[in-house]
Amino acid sequence: MPYLTEQFGNASSMDHTYGANASVAIENARAEIAMAISSRPEDIVFTSGATEANNMAIIGTMTNYARRGDHIITCSTEHMAVLNTVKYLETIGKKVTVLPVDERGNIRLEHVENAITKKTVMITIMAVNNEIGTIHNIDKIGEIAHKHDVIFHTDAAQAVGHVDLNVKKMNIDLMSLSAHKMYGPKGIGALYIRGIRPKIRTAPIMFGGGQERGRRSGTYNVPSIVGFAKAIKIAIKKMSYDDEKYEKWNGLLLTKLQKYGKVNGTLKNRIKNNVNMRFAGVEGKAIINSVSDELAISAGSACTTQTTEPSHVLLAIGLNKTQAHSSIRIGFGRFNTDSEIVFAADKIISTLESLTKVRG
Repeated sequence: MPYLTEQFGNASSMDHTYGANASVAIENARAEIAMAISSRPEDIVFTSGATEANNMAIIGTMTNYARRGDHIITCSTEHMAVLNTVKYLETIGKKVTVLPVDERGNIRLEHVENAITKKTVMITIMAVNNEIGTIHNIDKIGEIAHKHDVIFHTDAAQAVGHVDLNVKKMNIDLMSLSAHKMYGPKGIGALYIRGIRPKIRTAPIMFGGGQERGRRSGTYNVPSIVGFAKAIKIAIKKMSYDDEKYEKWNGLLLTKLQKYGKVNGTLKNRIKNNVNMRFAGVEGKAIINSVSDELAISAGSACTTQTTEPSHVLLAIGLNKTQAHSSIRIGFGRFNTDSEIVFAADKIISTLESLTKVRG
């Protein structure tokens, strides 16, 4: 709040105290975010969010290492910020391999290794799926990538605060983060770029004043950067406590809802604040519309709520279009309560019974 109301300096204007104070705040925030993922502060580049970070990582790397090759490997359940970026690469002549997943949303490690060619520059696989919560084995994927001298990027927007992240131990070269996934401000994120052993270089995709050592130009969003750092500090501190609550609420919700539907994805290897379920014979949008005055639930990613197409993630795990359209996504938050989870489950159940009765 002070950086919205009192500390108004431009962090790039170092000729006066106002700018110097803002610059100090940014560097403190950079150090806090770096600590959360066990990186060096100078390896953190601020962006407008994970979408920009993904674009910067993928396009920037494929451009800078064009002499090494033209091939990139990704996965069918990635966020559209990755899938649409690699589609763009195809239009400029790059080769893209999109690997399948099983019915739980897991990617097979042998598929990753078998897809690597002499022309492979990078692999980009998300840490946690945003729709079904599946946790990918990114440390093993990173190990495979480095074994073949391939650069490894992961979109970890959904992982921070739920999964321990250590870029050194997990062989991560590039990692995208988003503040709003951990109660920080919207419109701010970061890209980790490995600076040593090996040093990764990405070509810039934005040009201007040369901020962030020339890697990402643009005036610093000081209040959001400060808020991002505070949010990630709280998320790491509360991670175990929050996950215990999510585990409890997960069980409570499923105990009630599994009589009516089936879980999409897996019950084991996933973050516990995400429940994606399908209910045969009932449109997911009908459920959502019926409860929208009291519950905030969705059919899929927030980026795709305006489309009538079924979720690409649910299709990728083997659901047909009818099953995908009968699915809803329920998320828990840090500030929910036991009674709210019970209320949500009962509300969804009464809605299901009402819709089924109307349909019948």
